[in-house]
Amino acid sequence: MKNKILLSLSKEELIRLVEDYSKNWLAMDGVWFQSVERARGMDEAMRHDAEAWRKFTVIEARRIKAFLGLPERAGLDGLARALQFRFYANLNEADILVDEERKTLVYRTRECRVQRARERKGMPFHPCKPVGEIEYAGFARVIDERLSCECLSCFPDVVDPGCCCAWRFTLHDSPVPDRKVG
Repeated sequence: MKNKILLSLSKEELIRLVEDYSKNWLAMDGVWFQSVERARGMDEAMRHDAEAWRKFTVIEARRIKAFLGLPERAGLDGLARALQFRFYANLNEADILVDEERKTLVYRTRECRVQRARERKGMPFHPCKPVGEIEYAGFARVIDERLSCECLSCFPDVVDPGCCCAWRFTLHDSPVPDRKVG
């Protein structure tokens, strides 16, 4: 371990630190995005956001998968576990609903820190759906190549007013082709 001071922290202090690190990560994501948004507009910011998430979601999923010791084809149970270890899991309120019979998992974000921050600043909501399609599909595919992802509700196409966004993951019998979106 490079930072030996972490060894002296209590469990409660480490948990607080992880929460702060998560907030810092999200703040950095928002700061660069808003910088491009102000200078070049929403479309340009979204193009860069899509490229950043296309790469970051794979890195995050691989590290979580390794940390949890998940098998190559971790299925819905592995995805449910992995989703709870994402940076977002420390910041947003979410539900995970697994339907084993239908081989699906629905991930619903009830409260989104990004949208609430933009709302507080009087900014329009972030049009998350196109980037979310890249992010969630890419994350799931690393956890298990047989998983596909479908957006159920996400700004600007909100159809479920009870949440900020909702995504359905389906476990197929064979690998799902990588579908380039965004």
